[in-house]
Order: sequence, then structure tokens, then C-alpha cells
Amino acid sequence: MKAIEITRPGAPEVLVQGLRPDPVPGAGEVLIRVAASGVNRPDVLQRKGLYPPPPGASDLPGLEVAGVIVDGDAAAMAAAGLSIGQRVCALTPGGGYAELCVTPAVQCLPVPDGLSDLEAASLPETFFTVWSNVFMRGGLQPGETFLVQGGTSGIGVTAIQLAKAFGATVIATAGSDDKCQACLALGADHAINYRTADFQAEALRLTGGRGVDVILDMVAGDYVAREVACLAEDGRLVIIAVQGGTKAQLDAGLVLRRRLTVTGSTLRPRSVAFKGEIAAALRRQVWPLLASRRIRPVIHAVMPAAEAAAAHALMESNQHVGKIVLRWDALPA
Repeated sequence: MKAIEITRPGAPEVLVQGLRPDPVPGAGEVLIRVAASGVNRPDVLQRKGLYPPPPGASDLPGLEVAGVIVDGDAAAMAAAGLSIGQRVCALTPGGGYAELCVTPAVQCLPVPDGLSDLEAASLPETFFTVWSNVFMRGGLQPGETFLVQGGTSGIGVTAIQLAKAFGATVIATAGSDDKCQACLALGADHAINYRTADFQAEALRLTGGRGVDVILDMVAGDYVAREVACLAEDGRLVIIAVQGGTKAQLDAGLVLRRRLTVTGSTLRPRSVAFKGEIAAALRRQVWPLLASRRIRPVIHAVMPAAEAAAAHALMESNQHVGKIVLRWDALPA
């Protein structure tokens, strides 16, 4: 099969097309002929040598795909309600930048009605991440106020739409006025340009001094103290990335007085069973919203898989709004 390989840790140019043996599905797994692959920030970190794949996973990047099941463990497929020839999108442990990809059957979901493979490939990584962190870990409830940092990222556009669909008031931050407008167009009630305004002060102003109930943070670093300061009583801060650094200081007195929770998680090392639980919840509660277009995929760019280096450069430029997707129908021989 053709695949996009990381030849060595480094800049986007280290991504090159190569040939790999076709993967073989094992117990509990399916083999997907890939039509499209989503590009995510962890792929960039893996390319740089900062995010190694877990034991047993492919060394190829790529955590989400869409395509057709062509082989697999019959019992596992039956248990997951899947079949040979079915169009699916899937969260993968790695190996998504390839014409064929193996992943656990329970991490597959049917392509929502009316969606293309390109749209479907943009869903798994962000929807699994947002559901598990905002709703399962953060416990966001209808009527609460939710703040998402980086509202135009792949995670951000998903978080805005899901939080709004489930009855929250949504505040998003973004790095330009145009990006703030994009957040509002996706359903955010308020958008804060973090380059021209203090998100802590704005969040408190917008909530009448009460603070927000749940924050989804991809920055960490010096954001943590400011986020803790703008949480409401019993508020929850959920950290899912550390783009601003791993070290943080915070006012522990606020944590005590307001009964705050500071938590976080990363999805890739979690068990297959846990990811299967997320997939089942998404299929029940979120996939109907996608089929009805109450929420929708947001794709900034689609590129041929052979241009994966350019896709990574675009992601690192932070100019995108939504997801970047690779397509596998136009690879050179």
C-alpha cells in the first residue's frame, strides 16, 4: 500500500510517500480501505518526535480515517454492528495516513447519513476528544456556561457546536476578529479576541462576575491561573493539550473556596474499551445531530495525501478554521 511516512523527526518536509506492506487485522480489528484521513495536532507532534505512538501501534501518523471495511474479525464486527463493505469513519491508534488502516472495530462508526467520506474523516478525533472531556470528564450540563480556548481549531469548532446543541451558553476565544466572527457563525454566544482583550476579564464580565462552569483548554502554561480565576463555584477546568507549556501556577485558595476541579486527559493511550464507550455514546447522542445537520463538519482544506507536508505546514500556520483533510484518490504511482 501507499503511505505517508515520517522519515525522521523534523519539519513538514520529512513527510514523504512510501510503500508499506498491507496491514492485517487481528482479533477485534477491522481493515479499512481509506478514502480520506483527518489531520490533527498530535500528527504534527509525532512528526516532530514529541508524541511517539503507543506500543503496538503503527509508526505512521494519522488518528482518524473514513472509508470502507474490507476485512476484519467477524465476531467483533457483528458485536459492533458493522459489516464488510460498510462505509465507516474511525478513530485509529495510528496508521491513518495510508491506503489501508487497521483499527479496533469498536472505534468505528457508520458514516452519518448524507455526509461524504471527506466530511466523515474530519469527525472522529475531535468528536471523541470533545465528548470525553467536555461531557464525560467536565460534566457540562444544559444551562451552564462553557468556555473553549481556540474556537476555530478542529477541537474548537466541534466543542462550540456540541456544547450549544446540548444547551450550554458558549464563549469562545480566537486570535483575530475574523476568527471570532467564525466562532459566532458556528453558534458561539460570545467570542473573545485574545490578542486584543483579556479573556479572564471578559469571561467574568459576560457572566456578570459569576464565572464560567466548564473550560476546555489546549494551552495550559500561564493560562491556567487565569482560567481558575474565571471559573464559577464548582467549576471545572479540563486541560487537553499544553501548547503554552507544562508548568503552571494557580491560586489554590480559589480552588478550595469555590470547590473547583482542575483535570485533564489525553485520548490516545486510553483503552480500546474506553474508546468503544465513547463511540457508543456518540452514535446514540451525536450522530443523529450530524445526520439532521443540526451540527456539521467544518473543513478548511482538502488536499491530496501526497501533499501531507503542505497540510502540516498549514496546520502549523494556525490560519485554518476547522479541519484539514487528506484524500487518497489522486496519489502518484
